[in-house]
Amino acid sequence: MRNESFFNHTAILPFSKQKISARNRTYLLDTTHQLPEILFITSYPPRECGIATYSQDLIKALNNKFSNSFKISICSLESENEKHVYSDEIKYILDTDNSNAFIKLAEIINDNDAIEVIMIQHEFGFFSKKDKEFKQFLNLLNKPTIIVFHTVLPNPDDALKNKVQEISHLCESIVVMTNASAKILENDYSISDNKISIIPHGTHLVAHSDNEFLKKKYNLTDKKVLSTFGLLSSGKSIETTLEALPAIVKINPDVLFLIIGKTHPGVVKQEGEKYRLMLEAKVQSLQLQQHVKFINQYLKLTDLLEYLQLTDIYLFTSKDPNQAVSGTFSYAMSCGCAIISTPIPHAREVLKDDAGIIINFGNSQQLAKAVNSLLKDEVLRKNISLNSLHTIVPSVWENAAIAHALLFEKISENQISLNHKTPIVNLDHIKRLTTNFGMIQFSIINQPDISSGYTLDDNARAMVAICQHYELTRDEEDLKYIHIYFNFINYCLQSEGSFLNYVDKDGSFTEQNYETNLNDSNGRAIWALGYLISLSDLLPQELVADAEFTIQAALSKANAIHSTRAMAFIIKGLYYRNINNESPQDIALIKELANRLVQMYRHEAETDWNWFESYLTYGNSILPEALLCAWLATGISIYKQIAKSSFDFLLSKIFRENQIKVISNKGWLYKARESDQIVIGGEQPIDIAYTILALRKFFHVFEDETYKNKMKIAFDWFLGNNHLHQIIYNPCTGGCYDGLEDSYINLNQGAESTVSYLMARLAIEKTFRTEQKVKYQSQHYLKLST
Repeated sequence: MRNESFFNHTAILPFSKQKISARNRTYLLDTTHQLPEILFITSYPPRECGIATYSQDLIKALNNKFSNSFKISICSLESENEKHVYSDEIKYILDTDNSNAFIKLAEIINDNDAIEVIMIQHEFGFFSKKDKEFKQFLNLLNKPTIIVFHTVLPNPDDALKNKVQEISHLCESIVVMTNASAKILENDYSISDNKISIIPHGTHLVAHSDNEFLKKKYNLTDKKVLSTFGLLSSGKSIETTLEALPAIVKINPDVLFLIIGKTHPGVVKQEGEKYRLMLEAKVQSLQLQQHVKFINQYLKLTDLLEYLQLTDIYLFTSKDPNQAVSGTFSYAMSCGCAIISTPIPHAREVLKDDAGIIINFGNSQQLAKAVNSLLKDEVLRKNISLNSLHTIVPSVWENAAIAHALLFEKISENQISLNHKTPIVNLDHIKRLTTNFGMIQFSIINQPDISSGYTLDDNARAMVAICQHYELTRDEEDLKYIHIYFNFINYCLQSEGSFLNYVDKDGSFTEQNYETNLNDSNGRAIWALGYLISLSDLLPQELVADAEFTIQAALSKANAIHSTRAMAFIIKGLYYRNINNESPQDIALIKELANRLVQMYRHEAETDWNWFESYLTYGNSILPEALLCAWLATGISIYKQIAKSSFDFLLSKIFRENQIKVISNKGWLYKARESDQIVIGGEQPIDIAYTILALRKFFHVFEDETYKNKMKIAFDWFLGNNHLHQIIYNPCTGGCYDGLEDSYINLNQGAESTVSYLMARLAIEKTFRTEQKVKYQSQHYLKLST
């Protein structure tokens, strides 16, 4: 550890260009375009404190989502009592006990043109010895600054009120984590709500492993597990639970209470292990040795999340009514724990609407009654668990990163332009949904629900998606899944040449098949079969031959189908089938179906309504895409003309201000009363995916960059560029949430949404991977020429 109170870990290069050598040539690489920089001033690991962990998690999420938009540098806070050896990611260290260090840091920040925004994680204890110097530091900064208040005390005295008001005056924005904290700042400190942003404490996405499996892993089989975690201190009031345990054990003798976490380092410095020893003595006096287990470690995240997932009830017993928020509390909710909590502001906000149980501070009798009530009623416990999960997921770290990034963009006055980072392709949830028979229709959160059965629709789309994946990767494992989906499609084919759609978990066709129009399902099956056949050069010939046999049987009744979208799917299937082996019969059928679409368009189109129907409903992009495929197959120009005019019309209705909003399933857009309809929510991943597939096709044909740019905008809908600014794709599970509603997201990750996301992701991969390859080749040629 160096002795300087402040030092720069990495040299700042003063040059905008660097020379590098490659073999015997020297090339000049232009590095003048640097990403804007966000400087975090915060405690940071290996320091063990809640804010250090919070900052590490937030920075990781920001880098995962926006590393193409800005770079993050870190200034770690230290004092005489808190000295640490840091990793290379720490760029600066500020000794808060040294007055001169504040001025020096301000000078370096002001001289660094790359730094656009400063974010300071504030706790009064960080700057208590140098309050004057801290305010001087804020006053010296010439960059926009955000203060994150981790503590907001109500009913302040004049000194505290003045201190907070001065800090507020010296920054551009204030972040708090609860509505209660925001109201306190407004009412008790007279701070304008225009300056305050509420960004909830982040939490982790969890894949939700099986509770019993994890109990077995940690030797807790047949135990009813209660737990609490965090750095121990008397403020956590663990004794409230210990005093409740005798009444709990009397009814539930198989209960085990896990106390997870080491003693807070600050507490150890002041009083040693006095509090832990008191708790251990209480366990002895109450004869609870068989029912309490101390896990005296600062657990790594993966282990901690597993302990929380095996927990039946999580207990939060803080006795501080002014504790605004708790990260431990958020983590437990995201793991699906049923929660019992004392009434800190955070708990009062998130545990309403049957998302948990609130007890009074220090009330062991209430705690025992609540625990016993939940342990005897598994249905109630699971309902509370699901409700709490739906409540907390909007505040996962990915969404916290989006909220922070939007704030950076805002206060930097657009010096920062957000560009969502594209996630890697992840087939985990696709495979989880797939049995040896086919793809299961629905999930409860991310757990496949076999009772929902299977559909032809989902398996047809899945076959297209995995064929696309195989086309890109040549992953041999894909062939197994392609066979499964093809066999399911074949299973649904009836002797007269039509398909049934709905199959129960036992493989029987359900009554729903005879109560629903199945034309669209038949069209999707033909699309999927045609796409498989288009890859005849890559796929096993026996599989291609079987697909040819199946599609031939299905086409025997195709011209009798008049459903608009079904005809479009059939055109797409025939187009793909004819890529490698043109068939006059297929071309004739393409013309017949495309001519019907042309007639529909001519019947409905007007000056301000270039569409096939008098309304826009679901799957709209399929129609112009099908006509474009018809032109590619036949060369008939009217197909191309109407494809473009109708698609551009559709795009004008669903793209607004660099964001896509597809037609809501809560209300179609009608020609006669178009201007009156503004429906928020009801947006489905499948409509986003179909739009992206069509955009890719139109970009390929017309080479218009507008289509390609809209592909990225549309794909970013999955990543948070939507009206809720929340992720729709779950990078932890590889699943996609089922829908974007007005004020919430449907967290179930079923087959339709997950396959739709994958098709969209692969379309992005195909388009931008090709572009990057061309760009790389051009740059390589330019270097050699130079």
